[in-house]
Amino acid sequence: MKIEKVYTAQAHVKGGRNGQVTSQDNALTLELSTPKAMGGMGKEGATNPEQLFAAGYAACFEGALGVAARQAKVTLKDVTIESFVHFGKAEDGGFGIAADLHVNIPGVEQQQAQELVEAAHQICPYSRATRGNIEVNLFATNNEAQPAA
Repeated sequence: MKIEKVYTAQAHVKGGRNGQVTSQDNALTLELSTPKAMGGMGKEGATNPEQLFAAGYAACFEGALGVAARQAKVTLKDVTIESFVHFGKAEDGGFGIAADLHVNIPGVEQQQAQELVEAAHQICPYSRATRGNIEVNLFATNNEAQPAA
């Protein structure tokens, strides 16, 4: 899929999973550390690519949800998204990731919450990029409290 580029984010990584990442504008500078569950040190205060992907996917998905809601003429309030990115062994012997998005949309009927989440999944650039490449599970709720993990 070819796109007309409107914005480009740039990041510099040195040291891979146990290094540092810095955005081109220096707004983001983070230490990286491989989690203990993956055989690393799990250094306190450091992040990893899976956490960064989870954060980016959730933020982007909420933006797409806003587009879907405007198209459906629905007003959103207090939406929360819990994003889980799983790292593991793939069937072919390599490694892969999977994602679960728990989207809570208070103030709408459950059916409408589900429809909005499905519409957002068609709009979200992260969803489009991952479609057919990784397992993505979507969960929609309409509770006043945080969605269950």
